[in-house]
Amino acid sequence: MKYEDFLDIYHTGPEAVFELLEVMSKKIVLLEEQASKLPALQTQVADLEARLHMNSRNSSKPPSTDEFCKPKSRREKSDKPSGGQKGHPGHTLKMTANPDFTVTHRMDSCSNCGEHLELIETPDYEKRQVFDLPKLKMEVTEHRCERGKCPHCGCISKSAFPEDVTQSVQYGNNLKSLCIYLKEYQLLPYDRLTEFFEDVFRHTISEGTLFNFNCATYKALESVEVEIKDRVAAANVAHFDETGVRVLGIRQWLHVASTPNLTHYAYHAKRGNQATDDIDILPRFKGTAVHDFWKPYLTYKCSHSLCNAHQIRELIAIKERTGQQWSQEMIDLLLEIKAAVEERKSIANAFEPEHIDIYLQKYQQIISRGYLDNPPPDEPPKKKRGRTKQSKAKNMLDRLRNYQRETLAFMYDFNVPFENNLGERDLRMMKVKQKISGTFRSELGAKMFCRIRGYISTARKNSIPVLTAIKSALAGKPFIPDSGFG
Repeated sequence: MKYEDFLDIYHTGPEAVFELLEVMSKKIVLLEEQASKLPALQTQVADLEARLHMNSRNSSKPPSTDEFCKPKSRREKSDKPSGGQKGHPGHTLKMTANPDFTVTHRMDSCSNCGEHLELIETPDYEKRQVFDLPKLKMEVTEHRCERGKCPHCGCISKSAFPEDVTQSVQYGNNLKSLCIYLKEYQLLPYDRLTEFFEDVFRHTISEGTLFNFNCATYKALESVEVEIKDRVAAANVAHFDETGVRVLGIRQWLHVASTPNLTHYAYHAKRGNQATDDIDILPRFKGTAVHDFWKPYLTYKCSHSLCNAHQIRELIAIKERTGQQWSQEMIDLLLEIKAAVEERKSIANAFEPEHIDIYLQKYQQIISRGYLDNPPPDEPPKKKRGRTKQSKAKNMLDRLRNYQRETLAFMYDFNVPFENNLGERDLRMMKVKQKISGTFRSELGAKMFCRIRGYISTARKNSIPVLTAIKSALAGKPFIPDSGFG
């Protein structure tokens, strides 16, 4: 308000002045309220901007959600040319010495003079081989048992059917194994499986029959699942992870516990300790558990190793959001130690103490520099309960300091991996399963998937053909690996 306008109001009378003062007082109160809300709004905007810039490089978000950034691998570019390297054996299609069929194409006449050549003996052949599938069709084998009267005593005797032929009409284990493979490994839904058999074999199989195949395999693998659980629990190093899964349309969790030659899946309504206690692997586990920084894992009394792939993604995010140099220095150090481990592990299981001391000193110096950029936050007013909210950079520094041994576990024992890639890889196809089917339509369906998929994964890790492993299970002789120690 201009001074002249104020004088006009002043000369109007006291009532006008008081009215002006009341309006100005309300505006001051409004400005104070807006000013008090400003810090919270600025924090909210900063959080939203940080969320907008989250991608698969700097967070745990999957690459499929990267809309505004080009995915960039953390792998260093090799100086080798792309494609197969010199000396690589390759996988070119080669001729076999024992073809299933041989077709001879006779010469009719001489290509030069036209003389008939049907009757001459051919001194040599030029060969070409075609690799193809046989004609795909359903085969029906009829089993007949002889029945007759004994001429000596008059008793009617008959021969016995094979042990696995129990019905007048039934499907064989080869077909059942293929159905289980396509359903639980290639993730085909029941309706698409029926379409597959109609299109390829001109044979109709009902969804109910396919479900019964799954049930039979699930029951046959009950003891195998228990054995896999026991062997993972007894392993020296095991990987643990979890991901969301829908059962009957409700959000639940699929948990994995695995080693290089074992895989166990289980679904549960909870994500934390209640789930891992019920699954009963971690409560018995005494080795080194490799996992991300999910606090419930750390409550178990075993050794722990934090996934450094997760930590590096978080450090990248801190570098991008704050520009603080210590985060890049920590990334470089972790990758430097990883490279040294890879170089050394062929001749040793751990570093010498002096090497460990050098890396620890560098590690702690980086954390100290990080704390200079991230001093502790101001103490909250006495009315506020709980801990003071910290920045993501400060939280990361606290984690690296408080869980130094868990972060560098791969440095102390070369058998411990740098990251939890095995656990994440064992869970990855679950997201594909969810995209195809959306949800499990029953709890039994979820249990069948976990048990059968774990068995198939275990077989593949041990280089056992999947169809052979499934067929063995249906025959009552499932595959069990010799050792779960990894």
